[in-house]
Amino acid sequence: MVCKAASMPWPCAARLKSDRLLLEPLSIEHADVMVNVLAPRELYRFTGGEPPSAEELRARYARQARGQSDDGTAGWLNWITHPRNGGPPIGFVQSTLHQAAEGMTAELAWLVTPSAQGHGFATEAAQQVATWLHSIHMQELNALIHPEHEASAHVARRIGMHSTTISPDGEVLSRKRLAATDTR
Repeated sequence: MVCKAASMPWPCAARLKSDRLLLEPLSIEHADVMVNVLAPRELYRFTGGEPPSAEELRARYARQARGQSDDGTAGWLNWITHPRNGGPPIGFVQSTLHQAAEGMTAELAWLVTPSAQGHGFATEAAQQVATWLHSIHMQELNALIHPEHEASAHVARRIGMHSTTISPDGEVLSRKRLAATDTR
């Protein structure tokens, strides 16, 4: 499936499943349940900010669900992460897409609410998205990680990303180049 952007087509998020998780494409309707997932203040230790209200999430999700930036130069893919056996959401995975000279690149971000952390859910969700992005011919995956956020750095390593010496805005860039033969 392809979303038609102003300047070029961007892929649309597909519903994804892993062994333990269901990754559902983001919709505005997720705001009311995600407000609880995003409420714990410890989630903002490395990123800053405050827990969003339901109204703020509805506005944010309305923008994100469009699938592209206002100027059309970036594609946006967002998934809400649920346990596959049912229950409320436990987090999300986001990907911002860019067209580069060597092909399309994706910047990944993931979050799991504190009550569900420590069980490998972030790694499983991020790996499922990375595998799907590879299947749609993404050339490179990137993640910006706070240098003290060891849990996120661990997720990046587990999905095959490698830290670089590049540090935009004080975060460390982790990267994985996807070759045509890479099927992970």
